[in-house]
Amino acid sequence: MAIKLNCDLGESFGAWTMGFDDEVMPHIDQANIACGFHGGDPLVMQKTLALAKQQQVSVGAHPSYPDLVGFGRRAMVCSTEEIIALIHYQVAALDGMARAQGLSIDYVKPHGALYNDMMAKPAVFTAILMALSQYPQQLTLMLQATPELAAFKTQANTFGISVYAEAFADRCYDDEGKLLARSQAGAVLNKAAMLAQVKQLVEQGTITTVSGKVLALNVDSLCVHGDNLAGVQAISEIKALLS
Repeated sequence: MAIKLNCDLGESFGAWTMGFDDEVMPHIDQANIACGFHGGDPLVMQKTLALAKQQQVSVGAHPSYPDLVGFGRRAMVCSTEEIIALIHYQVAALDGMARAQGLSIDYVKPHGALYNDMMAKPAVFTAILMALSQYPQQLTLMLQATPELAAFKTQANTFGISVYAEAFADRCYDDEGKLLARSQAGAVLNKAAMLAQVKQLVEQGTITTVSGKVLALNVDSLCVHGDNLAGVQAISEIKALLS
């Protein structure tokens, strides 16, 4: 099965513009749309959904910790009940707006610190699984393809949740198969490195880490960040590599 291409979109807010949504949408298979907690106000959500409908792109909710000021990139200490509630709140908002345009959401991809905590903290992962299992619509969870993917899938299956395993076109990996922190040099790849990483992933099913270690990854979907100009400029070439 071909690897799908996804992008985090709809992250503008009010007078503040983030990303290159119009340029990206024609090239991707899956749009991860912000739900208002890190970016994305109601009008931005509405316009992004309309663009996805026009381009026949699958829609996913992109929920975050409630952190507009920090763009959802700061971890918060939340109880299980709080995580379930914030997931339901954001997913339901996008779900309702999608239905108003004759669309449905297919999956959920947590954003920023919530995504990182999901991968690093079992309690957060369990809370997210609980939230999706309680939602009245069957939704797939998008999570990071790591060497421990099988264990994540096994736990998700106990909640009746299927997963999309995601890799990143434009980010460097550490030796544990996690994303290199943005604070470190080389965390975000330039165009040449990005295309080389995608080619290696498609042809060999592996990525090369920051120290030169080769890791095998089982990937369903590949992310290009919508706020990364180099990634946006290379997106047609990335799509061609995946075809």
